[in-house]
This record gives sequence, C-alpha cells and structure tokens, in this order.
Amino acid sequence: MPDQPLTPEELQRYARHIVLAEIGGAGQQRLKAARVLVVGAGGLGAPVALYLAAAGIGTLDIVDDDHVSLSNLQRQIIHASDRVGAPKAESARDTLKAVNPHVEVVPHQTRLTAENARELISDADIVADGSDNFATRFLVADTCAELNVPLVTAAVGRFDGSVTVLKPYEDDNPSYRDIFPAPPPEGLLPTCAEAGILGALTGVIGSIQALEVLKLISGIGEPLIGRLMLYDGLAQRFDEIRYKRK
Repeated sequence: MPDQPLTPEELQRYARHIVLAEIGGAGQQRLKAARVLVVGAGGLGAPVALYLAAAGIGTLDIVDDDHVSLSNLQRQIIHASDRVGAPKAESARDTLKAVNPHVEVVPHQTRLTAENARELISDADIVADGSDNFATRFLVADTCAELNVPLVTAAVGRFDGSVTVLKPYEDDNPSYRDIFPAPPPEGLLPTCAEAGILGALTGVIGSIQALEVLKLISGIGEPLIGRLMLYDGLAQRFDEIRYKRK
C-alpha cells in the first residue's frame, strides 16, 4: 500500500486530518492508497462507507445484493427516497461519489458467498463487515483470517451493538471463533424486520467501525483487537469484554 500524492484540492479537503500530528500528510496519503471492502450497504455499511469516503479512502468496494426499500430509509442513510427499488450497491456508489469525487467506488451487486469470498476479499487492505446474519459474518471472518486481511466486524440489535477488530494471523491474536465458536441455529435470533431497530443506533456503531478502519490504516491508537466493545443505547453505556485465543 504505497503512499499516494495529494492534489492541492485534496490538501484543502483533508486539512483537518493533516493538521493532526498523528495523521499528517503521510497518514492522509496512506488513506488515499488504501482499498477497503465494505460488506453490506445497509444500516452499518451506510455510515461506515460515508465516513470512509469523506476521510479519503482511495478505493471502496461495496458488496450488497439487495435493493433499496422504503423501510430501509429509517436507518440506511446512504440511500434516498427516489432510489427505492434501486440496487443498494449502486445507490451507495452514487452517494459516495457525491460526497467525495476523489474516491473510487466499486459496486458489487452480489451476495458474498463461499464461491466469491476469496476473490472479493483478496484485493482489500481491510474489510469492514456490516452484514446482518451470522453465516456471512463467519464466512467473512474465516476468509479474512485465511488471507491475512484485517477485519473490523460489528453487529447491532434493537438498542445495542458490538464492535471488534480481528487480526488472528499476527502474534497470538484471537479469531472470531474465539468469541463465537459456531453460528447459532438458524431462526434462533429474530431478524431486524421481526424485532425492530432504532435507526440512530446503526450510526453509532457504524461510525465506530469506520474509526477503527482509519486507525488501522494510519497506524494510530489502540485497535479493538482482543476486545469486544459493547454498547447499550438505552442506558447510553459502553462496556468491554476482553477475549483471548483458545
């Protein structure tokens, strides 16, 4: 991921990043050189992709096989009313290009499956998983571990959410299966459509995901490796569970 030079317009656009001693011009160049795969253009993927595009990530791959529905718009802020029925990946691309024309956005109107996971993930420097089911989360986590790609994964419930960072191929870091050994039986947990979800919650958790991605690329701060951050929106409280490799 070699550094990419910044244009005069980009220097002005990212001025508030560049004055940060921890980021600076070199850090912003690393952001520009990075390629991030965002799995899902829904409640979590929307804020993740928006903040990464605004931050100047060079290339964003957006994977989603769904289409925009009216019930999405209460939380999936990357889409708009006049795009109901449009493919989510393409709707996301249009919004992200309007936010930052310097970012290359590659929409993948497909579902991430065992057949295409390696191909989609192998080109990424980092993956941000905002999928809404355990089967996809386990597939993404296992493939990232196999390919040595850092993963920022998150999940949300009705009023709560969680985020962690996975790099199990380094040192003695734990894997996703050290937190969740196996997916729960299908149908055990209610879906978003069945249980409901407070829209702003996805913005909180997705923004934290984006922040972790930016930290990893910039090499700053302490990522959530071996730490599962838990958020209770009703109590407005953050907690943390530390976990290790088993």
